Amino acid sequence: MERLDKILANSGVGTRKEVKALIRRGSVVVNGAIVKNPGQHVDPYKDEILIDGIRVDYREYVYLMHNKKMGYITATEDTREMTVMDLLPDEYRHFKVFPVGRLDKDSEGLLLVTNDGDLAHRLLSPGKKVEKKYYVRVAGGLSESDVERFKEGIKLDDGYVTLPANLEILSQGDVSEAYVSIVEGKFHQVKRMFLAVGKRVRYLKRVAMGPLVLDENLKPGHFRELTDKELLELKSCVYREEKGT
Repeated sequence: MERLDKILANSGVGTRKEVKALIRRGSVVVNGAIVKNPGQHVDPYKDEILIDGIRVDYREYVYLMHNKKMGYITATEDTREMTVMDLLPDEYRHFKVFPVGRLDKDSEGLLLVTNDGDLAHRLLSPGKKVEKKYYVRVAGGLSESDVERFKEGIKLDDGYVTLPANLEILSQGDVSEAYVSIVEGKFHQVKRMFLAVGKRVRYLKRVAMGPLVLDENLKPGHFRELTDKELLELKSCVYREEKGT
C-alpha cells in the first residue's frame, strides 16, 4: 500500500504538487469513488485508479537496454561532459533511472539502465561473478600464449591480479580482433589487461552482460525496454542461488 499522490507521481502523471492539485479537484477516482485525500493509501497493483476517466498503469521499476555511443560518459549528471542520461527519453525521466556499471567515454555498447537498486547491486557484486563480454580491436598480434595468460589472471600495473578471464581470438594481424569476458569491473580493466600483455586497445564495445545481449538493431545512443524473457533471464542469473535452482 502506498500514498495515492506518490503512486501517481511515480507513474509520471506529474510532480507531487501537480498530483495533489489533481486529486483535490476531484479528477482522481479509485475503485469507482472520487478520492480527494492525497495521502489515502491504495494498492497500485489491485485497485483501479482513473484520472479523468483514463486508467493509470502503475510500474515501480523500469529496465532499459541502452546502446552507448562514443563521446558520452556513464553518469547520471555532469557539469562538463554529456552523459548517457542526456539521451534518455522524457517518458522515463520520472523513474529516476541510472546506469548499472560503467563504460568509458571512448567505449561503446551495452548498458543496463534501471531504477531497481537491488538488481543493480547484485549484478555488480563481485560475489555474483556476472560475466561481461567485450569485442575489442587491439594493436598487435594475439597468440595462444595471451589466451593462457588471460585464463590464469593478468597482473595489472598496480600489482592487482585479475580473476581468470576468457580471451577468444577472432583475427590476427597488425590490428587483431577478439572477444574478452571478465567477471570483475576494475577501472579500465580490459584496456589494462591488454597493456599488460603488450597490446593497446583501439576499440572496445560491450556486447553482453550475463545473459543480456546487446540488440544489434538498437542504434547507438538509443534505448529500449527489456523484453519479459530478457528480464527473467537477467534476474535468474543473480537470484538463482537464493531460490535453490
